[in-house]
Amino acid sequence: MKLTAEEVRAVKNRGFLFNRDREHFSGRILTRNGVMTSDELEAMARAARKYGNGTVALTTRLTAEVQGLTLEAIDAFSSDIARAGLETGGTGRKVRPVVACKGTVCVFGLIDTQALGEEMHRRFYEGYADVTLPHKFKIAVGGCPNNCVKPDLNDFGVVGQRLRTFDAEKCRGCKKCAVGEVCPMGAASVDGGKLALDEKLCNNCARCADKCYFGAVKGGQVRYKVYVGGRWGKLTRHGTPLKTLFDREGVLDACEKALLLFKDQGRDGERFGMLVERLGGERVEELLLSEELLQRKDEILHGKPV
Repeated sequence: MKLTAEEVRAVKNRGFLFNRDREHFSGRILTRNGVMTSDELEAMARAARKYGNGTVALTTRLTAEVQGLTLEAIDAFSSDIARAGLETGGTGRKVRPVVACKGTVCVFGLIDTQALGEEMHRRFYEGYADVTLPHKFKIAVGGCPNNCVKPDLNDFGVVGQRLRTFDAEKCRGCKKCAVGEVCPMGAASVDGGKLALDEKLCNNCARCADKCYFGAVKGGQVRYKVYVGGRWGKLTRHGTPLKTLFDREGVLDACEKALLLFKDQGRDGERFGMLVERLGGERVEELLLSEELLQRKDEILHGKPV
């Protein structure tokens, strides 16, 4: 059956992507940062067998696509999975589903990535569902500087950090320094009988926290490092790292300000990284730290002057 461009476009906006065979669709089911319950998995599997070809493919952004759907089956499929609390989506010039690594349970995780990812999903994917942007906007949350989920290649990337404190008076200049042994960045070494920490090399991974036998190095506050304007694909751009390390509320506000900035000053069809390059990283950071964009939120989103 030949489908019109309008039919294909209409269901794509609902999360159904046309397949290369020009007959079938893949239904993109949203997950909570790649997490699903066993009941949800069973419901998805039943729907895949009933309406599709029985195949489910995982995407690079932690969603699941049921393959082999016909246009006629889409409405019934959508109603079926909705009874299990599942929905499709994640396409278009909008905020895309948020991705997060497994930092919540990972031994290297410094933050609760799943909780932060879910909050960002509610606040920005759902909260900005009706907002059309110049282009898609991807958000990723990483639990530590290992960058497994590649936050620095997203439009807005978050990396968990843990600061550490150093009490030089407690340092005994051990010939075999426990802190230096565990530091993966080579940022710790004993120099002149005292531990020397290179702040330029330190990535706040907290591997060294509480490793000193004499308590010279302790773990400190949890913070969030932010990258803006990253992307991958045909063109790749490493996100611009902001100098500020944010607390939890600060990082949520910074993400919303980034969306408002993109909506306000982004050009049609350009990615957020191109806007960051036009304005410059320092100017973008200045805007993300000020209250100007939040104060103009109604004007930016709805054309209502302050």
